[in-house]
Amino acid sequence: MSEKIRIYHNPRCSKSRGACALLAERGVEFEVIEYLKTPPSLEELRAIVAQLGIRPAELVRRNENIFKEQYAGQALDDNGWLQAMVEHPILIERPIVVAEGRAVIGRPPERIATMLDGPGT
Repeated sequence: MSEKIRIYHNPRCSKSRGACALLAERGVEFEVIEYLKTPPSLEELRAIVAQLGIRPAELVRRNENIFKEQYAGQALDDNGWLQAMVEHPILIERPIVVAEGRAVIGRPPERIATMLDGPGT
């Protein structure tokens, strides 16, 4: 891969730490974005969702307290879910690895390996 890889990371999450370890073990150069400290903008999040090939609602962590308190049972449209994740980045599923115009949620971590080994690498 020629483009630098970015990982949207939460250091408190074991899956996210595992994704960083997988990238490091493969000798891949990558940029870590601690998205709780530096949340993506609405435009960045929209681009990530497009690269993932999913709807914004599919990126929402539904077990978070903020979801249960403010969003459970709501039927938000795509823009509404994007705005909710911008306002409350803890709602964003993690880890997300982005490279070469593609993205993958690293749950399970094998998805990252598949992306790294896939076409265009």
